[in-house]
Amino acid sequence: MFAALLAVTLAAYQPAWHGGVLWDDEAHLTRPELRSVDGLARIWAEPGATQQYYPLLHSTFWALHRVFGGHTLPYHLLNIGLHALSAFLFGLMLRRLAVPWPWLAAFVFALHPVHVESVAWITELKNTQSGVFFLAAALAYLRFDRSRSTASWLLAFSLFVAALLSKSVTATLPALLLVVFWWQRGRVDLRRDVLPLLPFFAAGAAFGSLTVWAERALIGARGPGFEFTVVDRALIAGRAVWFYLGKLAWPANLMFIYPRWTIDPPAWWQHLYPLALLALLGGLWALRHRTRAPLAALLFFGIALSPALGFVNVYPFRFSFVADHFQYLASLGIIALFSGGLGWLAARSPSAPRWTPLAAAAIILLPLALLTHAQSRDYAGADRLYRATIARDPQSWMAHNNLAVLMLQQSPEQALAHLDQALRANSGYPEAHNNKGLALQLLERFEEAAAAHAEALRLEPTFPEAHNNLGTALQKLNRLAEAEAAYREALRLRPGSVQARVNLANVLLETGAAGEAVAHYRDALAIDPGLADVHFTLGVALERVGRPGDAAAAYNATLRLQPSAADAHTRLGAIAEEAGRLDEAISHFEAWARLEPDSPAAWLALGNTRYRAGDVARAADAYAAAVGLAPGSPDARNNYGAALERLGRISDAAAQYAEAVRLAPGSAGARANLARAREKRGRD
Repeated sequence: MFAALLAVTLAAYQPAWHGGVLWDDEAHLTRPELRSVDGLARIWAEPGATQQYYPLLHSTFWALHRVFGGHTLPYHLLNIGLHALSAFLFGLMLRRLAVPWPWLAAFVFALHPVHVESVAWITELKNTQSGVFFLAAALAYLRFDRSRSTASWLLAFSLFVAALLSKSVTATLPALLLVVFWWQRGRVDLRRDVLPLLPFFAAGAAFGSLTVWAERALIGARGPGFEFTVVDRALIAGRAVWFYLGKLAWPANLMFIYPRWTIDPPAWWQHLYPLALLALLGGLWALRHRTRAPLAALLFFGIALSPALGFVNVYPFRFSFVADHFQYLASLGIIALFSGGLGWLAARSPSAPRWTPLAAAAIILLPLALLTHAQSRDYAGADRLYRATIARDPQSWMAHNNLAVLMLQQSPEQALAHLDQALRANSGYPEAHNNKGLALQLLERFEEAAAAHAEALRLEPTFPEAHNNLGTALQKLNRLAEAEAAYREALRLRPGSVQARVNLANVLLETGAAGEAVAHYRDALAIDPGLADVHFTLGVALERVGRPGDAAAAYNATLRLQPSAADAHTRLGAIAEEAGRLDEAISHFEAWARLEPDSPAAWLALGNTRYRAGDVARAADAYAAAVGLAPGSPDARNNYGAALERLGRISDAAAQYAEAVRLAPGSAGARANLARAREKRGRD
């Protein structure tokens, strides 16, 4: 059965196999400073090293990057495989609970399009991985419930902790198990049912509290956009439950980001959502003596959804109060009720043909598979995803902003148009103001750019990227002291920001504080040693503080990472020449000339060093190349003349000296050389 589930799931999600990096993926894919074995230790030992403390999840990301690097196909295939495995475990669980038609439920879960966001988006590996551990823990605990075996309990608890270490929303498992026991037996026994689950509740509470802290302190789920009253939260929760039920029942017009509705307690109609939900719960409670299944399914659905219903703040609430991936586990209860209900109805119809289950499966699953296949196309790339979102919601300010980010380098004008659209829809969106500043910087409108970054900071003063980007705009405006202050604030807010640290070092280098710049460059390279340009600027700073040997080491590191870095050869040649190592200098200047054959400076430097080394003939060749590229260079003309004079070509030398004098009449050296050459020519 698992092979069949895997096959149909792979086929349904085929358009997303090669999908690229989407929004928030960069926060989950392993960052450069965590890709080592020490980085793996930090993932486990240091809350805050990753966006959320899900160390088992981030260990998976770490291992994937270790083996496959930046290739996204393995991430997607793993996500799809884990989703299929969750569906298989779901089917096993329903079969153990004697729910009719368990495998129909498994296939519905595997193919329902509301799960596309969880399966086709790399970030939501946390859903699929935690889902496998969640369902495996549930199966193990059901075995314990029958056998009361300590080994089964320990296995269940271990799998539950693995689920929590992948995503803490799985903390609802013990409460959901109590719902299952009530559905089975009509009561919950303190000794049999509750006491063995107390360690589960404690572990869930601990990990849940850690996630709430991370959402607020690390991710930013705080501030005016998250200040809701108790009534507000009840209205959010009531409406969200009906929204999710509606998308499960009729999965049309699914979006990556849904419009964020306005909470308005004085509007009487908004209270109808929670009141209708309470009425439904009351009706199902009254029906419990006939069947407990509908109430149990709804309780399962609500409890599993509870972490994302608004009772605690989660960062995506900035954009929308609902998201398809929030109901990944919650949908299990409703899908089980649907499939089990169909099986129960079929069993009550003795005259139904034997092929009824197959017919029902075909009628239900084929449309779901086609919808999932179509929906997963949107996840083939970020550009397509945001355009699809805008097509369904033209006022989606988050999608306009994210699409603009993709367009910044290639078309800053178009990016600016999307950012203006985002700000028309939501003028209080700091990210859009910050990105507008970046677009304006690319258009070299630096005053306007600085104003846009400043507006982002007015809205969100603790926005490290906006401080950093404000610094770059101010640096372009030559307001270096203000730029330095902006970079320092960005680093105070985010000490691990390589970009802010390098920018601060650059402005310090520009203002003459090369010693402090060296320290910041080294700190940046300790985080990400693969930055060739930072190794180069470190070399420049080291030269300025009088450490040419260390500078040479930095330039050589640049060349190891980027062999085509001509400027590194330039500086290495100058250092070697200054130290009298002329052969070494010649080698670097030759490399410079090979890499930049149209650079007259390269040929001039090569000619000068060859001349000093006594290789006058080859020096003359280099000077000739320099003159050919820059005929208006008096230095190239004068030096070419000197080489020609040494080679006995006095007339040619005199011609070059004469041209040098014409180009630089005030050059005493060129005049003296010309006079000497003419005198020699006259004697000849």
